[in-house]
Amino acid sequence: MSLLGDYRVFFREFRENFYTTGAVLPSGRGLARALARYVAQPGPPRRILEVGPGTGAVTAQIVRVMGREDRLDLVELNDRFVERLNERFANELSFKHVADRSRVLHQGVETLPVDEPYDLIVSGLPLNNFSVELVEQLVKALRQLLKPEGTLSFFEYIAIRHAKSVVSAKADRERLKAISQILNDLLGPNEIRRDWVWLNVLPAWVHHVRIGSNGSGADVTAPR
Repeated sequence: MSLLGDYRVFFREFRENFYTTGAVLPSGRGLARALARYVAQPGPPRRILEVGPGTGAVTAQIVRVMGREDRLDLVELNDRFVERLNERFANELSFKHVADRSRVLHQGVETLPVDEPYDLIVSGLPLNNFSVELVEQLVKALRQLLKPEGTLSFFEYIAIRHAKSVVSAKADRERLKAISQILNDLLGPNEIRRDWVWLNVLPAWVHHVRIGSNGSGADVTAPR
């Protein structure tokens, strides 16, 4: 399947499953590079988890830069996306190169065993689309699945909660306010870096979180 084919699959799922897909198009290259920033850094063999990979736009960057002994799990709920990911691991050279060290798991991230934590987690979940209860559940799961001093990387569209709050009904404004508090509690003491990615549809920032880090806050990079 071509890149255009991936766009068609992604857009179809966006139309049919807006609340779980969250974006009109797959992540752009700049966003994928930012999300995979810590995967690209050399180190000892690591366990890597990608959450909500979709058609594999970010996965394509991860498989290019992961280490020779790194292992990759991808957890995805959408049937069509799971099918597409399996196709890529079977047919595309860069994916095939790491296929024996990779698994596509057709399940929710909250169902993964917490006794097998990961060194790196990359998340593409559209948290701002979810209920407060689900965001709480997902953030708790991500925390439990991350090793001490491991790194979680996830993105948000820039100022999306503020923009939605301006045009939303009261109930949705309250939902977004509660989600902001959950994410601020996660980011406040733990964010070690933030990448701004302007050349994306839509512009986004990538949060990098290290639970248990003694860092003093975000290193906000120059716009990309």
